[in-house]
Amino acid sequence: MTHQHSSEGRMSTNRYEEDMAVTTLLAPRLAYFAAVARHEHVTRAAQELGVPQSTLSRAMVRLEEDLGITLFARKGRTVALTTAGRTFLASAEQALAEIARAAGSVQQDADPAYGKVAFGFLHTLGPETVPGLIRAFRADHPRVRFSLVQNYGEAMLERLRTGELDLCLTSPLPDAPDLVARRLDEQRLRLVVPDDHRLATRKRIRLAEAAEETFVTLEPGYGLRRITDDLCAEAGFTPRVAFEGEEAETLRGLVAAGLGVALLPPPAVPRPGVVELTVTAPRAVREIGVAWLDGHPDTPPVAEFKRFLLSRRGRLIPELAGGPGQDPALPSGTGAGAAAESK
Repeated sequence: MTHQHSSEGRMSTNRYEEDMAVTTLLAPRLAYFAAVARHEHVTRAAQELGVPQSTLSRAMVRLEEDLGITLFARKGRTVALTTAGRTFLASAEQALAEIARAAGSVQQDADPAYGKVAFGFLHTLGPETVPGLIRAFRADHPRVRFSLVQNYGEAMLERLRTGELDLCLTSPLPDAPDLVARRLDEQRLRLVVPDDHRLATRKRIRLAEAAEETFVTLEPGYGLRRITDDLCAEAGFTPRVAFEGEEAETLRGLVAAGLGVALLPPPAVPRPGVVELTVTAPRAVREIGVAWLDGHPDTPPVAEFKRFLLSRRGRLIPELAGGPGQDPALPSGTGAGAAAESK
């Protein structure tokens, strides 16, 4: 049984290779064949295609030899399709139409004015940061289209590698030889506690003071979870975790419900039931940056959007300019923003 399965696998591979070889031979000749079939005249087809008549005649002969089928009944330079030729023409025209559509699609996506940018971002950059970025970019590029993916960090990095994304906003910045990452900004993390918590009257706290607290966090593998674990370790303890989730605002709600405390960036909109404390030690921040696949050529709209993102260094997050999310105890340029996570 094992030997039979292995043989079938080899047969399948060989069949695939044979099909690819046939496709490689046939594909360049399909347009020639369709033109001859349309005109039923080699000379007129050659004139339309702009190729020598002899070249076109030889191509048709080779096509028939490759297929092992007679496609044309010939009478001088006039030809007529055989029954097999008419069957083959229907499929050839469909294939040529698909190629034309594919070419038109990629050309449109690369158009400087009308092209498309495949852009990924973290879930919690969605409420304020990303809409603001796209609105500002489209003020000067109103017809550029976006294909948006909202996901956790590692999933977006994999989509960069497969070519599904051109750019993504992520945190922490990836350190991988096949990716390029540029820091754009940082967000302060705050210790979020219930409004009836023993620490709720405080404005600032050293993280070590929360060593005995129960934490609610994102799942292992998320960027913010790694940052939380690292900061707690720097403060001298391992957090006791009551809940591991996938979304930062869910954690904020569970804090309000009294399930535990959490390290989170400030929310886009203040949430009742919690108090957010500035962490004075260790320095609690997360970096946000843009990443792309190293060596991957950019289309004009992608290159323009990349330049735009890089121009936003230090002012990516709306509140960084000193808006409602700015902590007055922090120096200018260290900010708060949309509630955040990454994986």
